Amino acid sequence: MNAPHDTRILMIVGDYSEDYEVMVPFQALIMLGLSVDAVCPGKRRGDVIKTAIHDFEGDQTYSEKPGHLFRLTASFGLVEASDYAGLYIAGGRACEYLRLDQAVLQLVRAFAVTGKPIAAICHGAQILTAAGVLEGRRLTAYPAVEPEIRAVGGSFVAVAPDETIIDGNLVTSPAWPGHPGLLRAFVQRVAPETLS
Repeated sequence: MNAPHDTRILMIVGDYSEDYEVMVPFQALIMLGLSVDAVCPGKRRGDVIKTAIHDFEGDQTYSEKPGHLFRLTASFGLVEASDYAGLYIAGGRACEYLRLDQAVLQLVRAFAVTGKPIAAICHGAQILTAAGVLEGRRLTAYPAVEPEIRAVGGSFVAVAPDETIIDGNLVTSPAWPGHPGLLRAFVQRVAPETLS
């Protein structure tokens, strides 16, 4: 039932990543026996990020509240895509500035060109758009990211918040209610034996 010990996942996060979109997948992937290295540019293993909780309360957009402190499990400057079976990109406001970091974009491109599984939730697609890896790809994201996806040649698919879109190695969902489908599809691509 457990994944091989060498099944490692890289998770990219930053200050004000969405709380559920960090905590839930991090813990769920570890529960399945995978090893997860959560990293943030400019921070080292043992440092913390602040998360934010996004909720849908009837306003025109989501509300944002303080989340938790999340401790990083690896140092960003030491990771190589070749050491990992897949990439998980957390959503939230952090994506706005992480997509400006050339080292982040280079890392994402390394996963994309080798066809390794990539999961992105909510605003995580902003990092994929900036990395230039979405041309001709079908995906979903938080609806406000649709113009960016279309601008880089991606095909945006509007779905309910709890749905997931799968396009080969790329799995996406618009918000944290989509975790069950997103994580199932991602794990099926990185370590299918854990789901049997």
